[in-house]
Amino acid sequence: MEINAPYTSLVAVGDSFTEGMSDRMPDGSYRGWADLLAARLAERAPGFRYANLAVRGKLIAQILDEQVAPAAAMKADIVTLVGGLNDALRPTCDMARVKDQLTEAVATLAPSCGHLLLFRSPGRRGPVLARFRPRMEELFAHIDELAARHGARVVDLYASEPLGDPRLWDEDRLHLTHEGHRRVAEAVWQTLGLPAQSDWNAPLPPAVHPGWLTRRRGDLAFARRHLGPWIGRRLTGRSSGDGRTGAQFSAELGKAFWVTPADRTDPGAVADWRRVES
Repeated sequence: MEINAPYTSLVAVGDSFTEGMSDRMPDGSYRGWADLLAARLAERAPGFRYANLAVRGKLIAQILDEQVAPAAAMKADIVTLVGGLNDALRPTCDMARVKDQLTEAVATLAPSCGHLLLFRSPGRRGPVLARFRPRMEELFAHIDELAARHGARVVDLYASEPLGDPRLWDEDRLHLTHEGHRRVAEAVWQTLGLPAQSDWNAPLPPAVHPGWLTRRRGDLAFARRHLGPWIGRRLTGRSSGDGRTGAQFSAELGKAFWVTPADRTDPGAVADWRRVES
């Protein structure tokens, strides 16, 4: 059903998927689907406010402890929550505990916002997806149950054949490319009942498969640049998100803040954001 009334605010909660890795900007920062979605929503609603609290590497317990309460306090029109997949992809995982923590997060966020969106996240086709598919599907089944219980909407990306295509994933094999993030933003847009601007699930053109030597070189580069450091962090109890906060979270003040389009007189595409001073 198409919604004519504008959404006036969005808070994004989660891990690297929502932070925007690996949709790199020229200055080295990340943009991602949540930023793309916010910019599009802002074109429809003067005074639109946005906050992205997501931090790479976060487990669901950390998302619950660090992001959920600040997000709930903002009383947004829309809150998006993605979490639990980092847990499910670890060698050992207490799925019952993960589901309990996700349940608590949803129970806190659902009554605090106008619309809560949960996600069945996409997975890159390959051996990692095959190995962890049972845990992922257990998590997604629980997400469906929570959505039904709390009146949330589910953005189903897991069922998308194109979003599983390795061509839409960065060289680290963990994060989407810009085109992948663009498709996710469109999927969320349509889940909100807004008029489609493209087919986010459109098939990709036929793939040209590289030769054996090219694939092996790619595997070696991936292991050296990404897999080795990831294993190192796991063995030492570190995370890529250590010491980081969300883009719109002030560690000094201990709370989140809003941003809004910098040029309030321009009804077109959002070029920049400014902090809302309260």
